[in-house]
Amino acid sequence: MKIFAVIRTRGSGWQPSLPLEQQPGWKTHAAFMDALVSDGFVLLGGPLEGTPDVLLIARAASPEEITTRLQDDPWTAGNLLRTAQITPWILRLGKLP
Repeated sequence: MKIFAVIRTRGSGWQPSLPLEQQPGWKTHAAFMDALVSDGFVLLGGPLEGTPDVLLIARAASPEEITTRLQDDPWTAGNLLRTAQITPWILRLGKLP
């Protein structure tokens, strides 16, 4: 397994006038992401302040696995978030769970 930095960005379904927790399907998206954390797939994640982007640190065998798993996110189907970049990451400082 490798570690990847994943950048997801807002899509056309994102409603800029609404905060994160009031976007359509927030509860199902949050439950989906919590399950990815419980599975050990997502190690860290959250919005990048002042940008339309989210950073995920994920553990996977390949970029394709990440793409496949994130396809099931309700916010992917609703075009609230789309994956913009998946990059292998070499952790040099600190530790991840």
